[in-house]
Formats: sequence, structure tokens, C-alpha cells
Amino acid sequence: MTFKEEAVTSGYALTVRFTTRDADAAEQFDALVARTIEGIRSEPGTLVYVVHVPEGEPLVRVFYELYASRDAFQAHEDQAHTKHFLQEREQHLTSTEVAFLDELVGKRPAEREET
Repeated sequence: MTFKEEAVTSGYALTVRFTTRDADAAEQFDALVARTIEGIRSEPGTLVYVVHVPEGEPLVRVFYELYASRDAFQAHEDQAHTKHFLQEREQHLTSTEVAFLDELVGKRPAEREET
């Protein structure tokens, strides 16, 4: 079997790179993210939602998001907490770059077991 034939095609992932206006805007953006994460934690189709600060770039935030499917991503986008985040974030930012990712191979979080 070739590498392409073994490729994993499930899931839906993206990265988003946000650049904030200044240190104060970064602090306010982080507070907005912290409030939003509370709602995201209860989304069953959101497998990974992690915010990073690149080394040496204190005004930049990079989000890595992994969803069970495109439908799970859309369910995330339809949530009130996500809509609020999308409305409020722009006042803190100078730029936003989004990259949608095609999964090839990897290790992903274990599925939640039904109890």
C-alpha cells in the first residue's frame, strides 16, 4: 500500500494566526478567548482547540482546531459563544490568517466512550 492509500481522511482541521494591535489588545483578546473556551469545552465534535503564542512573537496567537467532521466545525461556528467571539475579536486585531488543513497521517485524541 502506498503512502497516499494509507492517508487518513477523517476530521477537519485548521490553523488561524491572529496578530493583535498591541500588548493591551493581546491581553483583552486572551480574556475573550478564555471566556469562549468555556463554551467550546462542551462541544462534542471539537476534538482539539488549542491557542499558542509563537516564541518571540508576543502579539501573535496561533489557534489549532481539530473537529470530528466538517459538520462538527459548522456546529462549532453556529454556537452563541463562537458567534460572540467572531463579533468581538476584530477590535483587538491587525490581521487574521486562516489555513484549512488536509490530514494525511497522525495521532489523534481517543474518542469519548459512551457510558
